[in-house]
Amino acid sequence: MFTIRQAGKDEDGAAWLQASFNAHMGWSKPPGYFAALLGRQARGEVSLLLALNESAYLGHCIVVWRSAYPGFRERGIPETKDLNVRPEFRRRGIGSALLDEAERLIAVRSDLAGIGFGLYADYGAAQRLYIKRGYMPDGRGLHYGANPAVAGETYRVDDDLALYLVKQLGKI
Repeated sequence: MFTIRQAGKDEDGAAWLQASFNAHMGWSKPPGYFAALLGRQARGEVSLLLALNESAYLGHCIVVWRSAYPGFRERGIPETKDLNVRPEFRRRGIGSALLDEAERLIAVRSDLAGIGFGLYADYGAAQRLYIKRGYMPDGRGLHYGANPAVAGETYRVDDDLALYLVKQLGKI
């Protein structure tokens, strides 16, 4: 069994999150990543949601209240980012539960939720999950970072090459 809750505010929590993520995900976040997120959360810029089994880290996602992606920022659409679930706990509903809570939080402020994904195979599960949950492309095409991809140009296929989607929520 697992629970979903918003992260606390303490520095010890940031260190624990950093160590837990780095130990279980097969790759590492940059040093100070979670401390910076908790600082942003304290300023009301983001909400960091955690999936926990008692005190064990299972995953997280972030709701960004003012997206860096222009297509969302211009329309005031909050964006869910950085959805991660420990590999050995995937396909057990944890990612969906994190998204349920993110959408619940967003629905209090906005009729629309935004999300983006990378276009290579590592994002395959996320791509299927988001479409299954009713997210649709926002109609602005591919972006590299915050910039629209231009036909005929060459782009590196990495985490910055993304397609952005929206979902109609309706306010609570």
